[in-house]
Amino acid sequence: MSGAAAWAGALQALGLFAADPLGLGGIAVRAGAGPVRDRWLKILYDSLPPGMPVRRVPLNAGDDRLLGGLDLAATLQAGHLVEQKGLLSEADGGVIVLPMAERIEPGSAARLRAASDEGQVTLQRDGLSRVLPAHIAMVALDEGADPDEHVPTSLLDRMAFLIDLTKVSLRDIEYDDWSGVAAPSRPLVLAGPSAMTGGAGAVHRATAAVETAKIIETLCGVAMSLGVDSIRAPLFALRAARIAAAQDGRSEPDTDDLSLAVALVYGPRATRLPPQEEAEAPPEPEPPPEDQPEPPPPDDEDQEQIPDLPLEDIVLEAAIAALPPDLLAQLASLSNTKGQVRMPGRVGQAKMSLKRGRPIGTRQGEPKGGARLHLLETLKAAAPWQTLRRRAPEHGPKRFEVRRDDFRIIRFRQRVGTTTVFAVDASGSAAMNRLGEAKGAVELLLADCYVRRDQVALIAFRGTGAQLLLAPTGSLLRAKRSLAGLPGGGPTPLAAGIDAAMALADTIRRSGRTPIITFLTDARANMTREGTGGRPKAEAEAMESARALRATGIAALLVDTSPRPNPFARTLATEMGARYVPLPYANAAALSHAVRAAAA
Repeated sequence: MSGAAAWAGALQALGLFAADPLGLGGIAVRAGAGPVRDRWLKILYDSLPPGMPVRRVPLNAGDDRLLGGLDLAATLQAGHLVEQKGLLSEADGGVIVLPMAERIEPGSAARLRAASDEGQVTLQRDGLSRVLPAHIAMVALDEGADPDEHVPTSLLDRMAFLIDLTKVSLRDIEYDDWSGVAAPSRPLVLAGPSAMTGGAGAVHRATAAVETAKIIETLCGVAMSLGVDSIRAPLFALRAARIAAAQDGRSEPDTDDLSLAVALVYGPRATRLPPQEEAEAPPEPEPPPEDQPEPPPPDDEDQEQIPDLPLEDIVLEAAIAALPPDLLAQLASLSNTKGQVRMPGRVGQAKMSLKRGRPIGTRQGEPKGGARLHLLETLKAAAPWQTLRRRAPEHGPKRFEVRRDDFRIIRFRQRVGTTTVFAVDASGSAAMNRLGEAKGAVELLLADCYVRRDQVALIAFRGTGAQLLLAPTGSLLRAKRSLAGLPGGGPTPLAAGIDAAMALADTIRRSGRTPIITFLTDARANMTREGTGGRPKAEAEAMESARALRATGIAALLVDTSPRPNPFARTLATEMGARYVPLPYANAAALSHAVRAAAA
């Protein structure tokens, strides 16, 4: 889809959303910060009904600002509880704007979902008990640079329109759009050659309204054909079609309204293309008898008449026209990653801490053992009880009394470091094939780990066993020296290499870090744990060690360095729950790039 077509579709969605924000739930805009997105937002704000509240929710807004709570300053001054409304209740009946929505915390996303579903927020904190109305619509601004960065799916499911402005440039925006003219009440015509076409490709418009039962059946059928699994999507499409009809002065939607709504709502949500059925050739007409004159030729009007098509086929054609052209490539990339183990990557796993990390809230407790006292939350916890405490006979008059039960300490979420364990096959077969390239790849990976401040460890297995060449360290120089002195030759004790890597990774995990094991081997096991030769027994022991590694839950990656992909290596990776990367013709740089991509 071109930039001009994407901008036209964005204005179409904007025109429908501005007419009924609460009914359509929300709209997600994927675009970086810039004049294109700013202009779209300006048109949106100008198109909203006058007086509708609009609130911008900061990414770091806590529960007290999002839901509301105790106004501590006003409470201390007034001597009684003073409530502070949150952004959601302030935006009741209006729109909230979520900048950088791809980075929203799961807790905040859950509170937004609850407010969107229930139309209210329940405030049970700081001695307050309130139920406040919060009928809201959401505008999520997605600034994600990578495909993995996106708005939480649970929020997208509650928004009618998902638009993408990443390919829109300033040249794609008409001059009238920049002159301050508001968006037209009736959406623009959907760009695309077959958006409103029948089977013969001729443009037509159905002026007759469609029955509601037929509309619902059509919308559900098209959703199934396109793989749209959200049950809210047909409801949003039905509402959008009715809004489009109302903007044209009609009480019920027609075929064009349904096509427009389906293209805007279903297009970004489609996960498959409908099956294409081969059309059967029509039977040739029988020649007329010789005694009868030939029929007159058809008129031009009859030739231009459009054949009647089922409503679902017409609407489905409009949805297919709005699908992204690279949909099949995207689905293929998703299917290739299905069932694979996701590596922890560069940030490691998260754990709770009382000393360092990112603050995620407070809990009741005493500031002991390095725990930090949260003064404001402590005062909030003590404020509701001041009236009763001043009346206690055993205490004299006090301005503000704080007791042990009021103490609140800060909770942190800390990302533990990652340690990558490289288990390198230095046997004779590996040395003859790819040991030099494997060393070069490991050196590049070591440099990458050094940039990320990760630790690395190096294990080599050859001959009759495995040897720890480098304990977990952050020194790049020591790692390179250990790798450069790695000799090659001898049998392949694959089971011993897996056991050694698993034992080291378990020790790393017990120390509080996140281990990742990267095997570089051709998987030609021919040495048992006892030091005797024999390929069948050696392969059986390697499979046994692989199953034991999978039971530990440690993330692993197996890079097959054979000249040709080894079927046993793929089976071994499946048994250990590792990602399998066959690289028969890769050099060191390509091998390093593939390993980094698989571990990201």
